[in-house]
Amino acid sequence: MNRIIDKKSNYIGQRIDKYLVTIYKEHSRSHIQKWIKDGCVSINQKIVKSNYKLQANDEIIINEPEIKEVAIISTDMELDIIYEDEDLLIINKPAGLVVHPAPGHYNDTLVNGIMAYCKENLSGINGELRPGIVHRIDKDTTGLLIVCKNDQAHRSIAKQLKAHSIHRIYEAIVFNNFIEDEGEVKGPIGRHPNQRKRMSINYKTGKEAITHYKVLDRLKKGFTHVELQLETGRTHQIRVHLTSIGHPILGDPLYGPKKQPFKIEGQLLHAKTIGFIHPRTNEFLSFTVKPPDKFRHILSLLEKEETLD
Repeated sequence: MNRIIDKKSNYIGQRIDKYLVTIYKEHSRSHIQKWIKDGCVSINQKIVKSNYKLQANDEIIINEPEIKEVAIISTDMELDIIYEDEDLLIINKPAGLVVHPAPGHYNDTLVNGIMAYCKENLSGINGELRPGIVHRIDKDTTGLLIVCKNDQAHRSIAKQLKAHSIHRIYEAIVFNNFIEDEGEVKGPIGRHPNQRKRMSINYKTGKEAITHYKVLDRLKKGFTHVELQLETGRTHQIRVHLTSIGHPILGDPLYGPKKQPFKIEGQLLHAKTIGFIHPRTNEFLSFTVKPPDKFRHILSLLEKEETLD
């Protein structure tokens, strides 16, 4: 694709990666940046970097890389199915399970498992790598997910997610005591400017994000058991918001302190409740599951002021 920046263009002075995201809306900024790094984008016949700022009369040439097809293999696995009907599944995801295929995880994800379980009965709106997946939770976060069996259900759930009308409640064990019993965290979330794997409060490129919290119990050794309700659903939202106010989640390897007091692999964050309007019956459905044994075990230890080796 070729484009020339008009001298009256509003894009003059904008970074090339930001500009291309406005054209290729289906791709993330990090995806576009990889194109640039791989030499797929040239300006005035010269390869540029992502931070190049556009000038009047710049000629942009984009050679889109060929899409490499990846065969997603259905894999028999034990699924904790909380609810099922002809339109959807509600699954209680365990810690350590990636939701959908991505580099490094193509045959060991929840998608592989639901493909084996549902056969051809999965929505295809999110493409071949994410059949049935309308929303996700992080690899080490546990709890409830909606899986859509057809496109009608997918569109309905996606619309509710966009309208922030789906009821989602989480539990977490976090560092440090809260002064107040409840409150909210507001702060736009976007990609961290320097660390590719992290998200951050980003007032320049972030999207609006709101998390409500309520103290369930003030634990021993300075920890707190909290309930969290999402008003929006950004990547790593709860983890980033809690860390931003001085309450990182216990066990969080990305946003928590490097030295953890317990030998925990992954954050103690659990998606315990999900409620939504059923796409076919228009009935409001709500499901709740207890946190996994590991979460409850550590919670019990902290309530008793015991230590875990």
